[in-house]
Amino acid sequence: MIAMRKWLFGTLLVMSAIAAADKPITITLLHSNDLHAHIEPTKIKGKTYGGYARQATLIKKFKETEPNVMILSGGDTFQGTLYFNTYEGLADAAFMNSVGYQAMAVGNHEFDRGPKTLATFVNNAQFPVLSANLDLSAEPALSKVHDTAIITVGSEKFGIVGATTPTVTNISSPGPTVKLKDLHDSVQAGIDSLQKQGIHKIFLVTHIGYHEDQELVKALHGVSVVVGGHSHTPLGTPNIPGWPKSEGQYPTMTQNADGDMVPILQCWEWGKIFGHITLDFDDKGKLVRWSHATPIVVDESIPDDPQTAAMIEAFHKPIAAMSNQPVGETALTLAKEALNGGDGVMGDIIADGMLAATAKTGSVAAFVNSGGVRGGLDPGKITYGQLISIEPFGNTLTTLDLTGDEIKAAIEEGVGTGGSLIPSNGSTYTIDKSKPAGNRVSDIVIAGKSIEPSKVYRVTFLNFTANGGDAHNTLKNAKGSRTDTGLIDLDALIEYVKSHNPLKPESVNRISVHG
Repeated sequence: MIAMRKWLFGTLLVMSAIAAADKPITITLLHSNDLHAHIEPTKIKGKTYGGYARQATLIKKFKETEPNVMILSGGDTFQGTLYFNTYEGLADAAFMNSVGYQAMAVGNHEFDRGPKTLATFVNNAQFPVLSANLDLSAEPALSKVHDTAIITVGSEKFGIVGATTPTVTNISSPGPTVKLKDLHDSVQAGIDSLQKQGIHKIFLVTHIGYHEDQELVKALHGVSVVVGGHSHTPLGTPNIPGWPKSEGQYPTMTQNADGDMVPILQCWEWGKIFGHITLDFDDKGKLVRWSHATPIVVDESIPDDPQTAAMIEAFHKPIAAMSNQPVGETALTLAKEALNGGDGVMGDIIADGMLAATAKTGSVAAFVNSGGVRGGLDPGKITYGQLISIEPFGNTLTTLDLTGDEIKAAIEEGVGTGGSLIPSNGSTYTIDKSKPAGNRVSDIVIAGKSIEPSKVYRVTFLNFTANGGDAHNTLKNAKGSRTDTGLIDLDALIEYVKSHNPLKPESVNRISVHG
């Protein structure tokens, strides 16, 4: 009888726990993505946006006024400023710890200095760093990177599943010990494991891209909300001079495989926008409504949080002299991207610097991948800090001997994968987007003359693309002479800026786009 009573009592406790597993709750979700070590604000058209001290002010405000706050990151905290080059993510970890981030996706740039640098960040983070589709079984340094995590907000438990772009092995440096698992299957397995633990409110933190998020959600069961990154997509952003136009609604609602509508969230880049939305869940863990969806413009109207500002000042002291060192000046706006999808002026200048640095080796042209151009310049003084934020990766310059056919194939690959190759002065080509893949590029000119299919040209690339980054397999597999010069891309750019002062492009519109 006593045993029966104990069994009944235990059963009632379990049933009670299951029945009480979910209660209605309203949370305030705050989120960021692709901060890229932009600890300080970024200047656009004479105004500054972003900065960790302003973000801290927003977070503290919402924590004071809202009862249940969740803070998530869509990844790519690494790479982009002198702060990363100096602290390798630890300055960012200190900030994220101090304001209470609760989970982060592993972005591709988290691997830019290999698994061990990421491991140091993860070991210092006071929040889970997640990716379900990375197989890290052969990389013990990353044993603390998990597929999923459970966090508590208010009195309720929420499941978090991470995901990393499957292109990470092509666009970063995870090394041979990091493998990929199927994206859909691994994320669904993470969701299923959380549901088996009685967790029904499940968020994804992804670093796979805006459109990829939408396609993934359509095939998933059990997902509630997605906080994304990687594509640097502005959603619901206002029309501000110098800003790109919004590419979709904030949130973007997508139906999952259960028929439930799922908010997909992303907020551009560098902390210039900070995500904010209110989410209501019912007693079954279902998202029943959302409101107060506002991508917040982090501008000069938001004061710095004093505590965070003091922390940033301490981090800044060792790099201040280097960051502010003048290199040259420009009277022009040197844009990162062209409005027509062709070559941005900053990319033109980087390619010209690469060619200038390697011309003595016999190189007749240079190409920089568009993803290697991380910013532009406004008129005025040009500093070392600005240049390292534009070309932060520490790539070396590699020369390849390629036939004309191989050059054309490499350019075609760039058009197809988004890793477009921006040429140096004297080299041009045309893209027709209406034509099928593999036949979009024509009218190629190398060093002032129409390309000859069988002729061999010595051409300069970043070692990233020369080794197959951005899916440039033609360059990776090229059989001609290959020389890693050891010259650093940033050093080539600095020397070019110094020798072309005031700085201006030697030519523009090197890529013509039609269709």
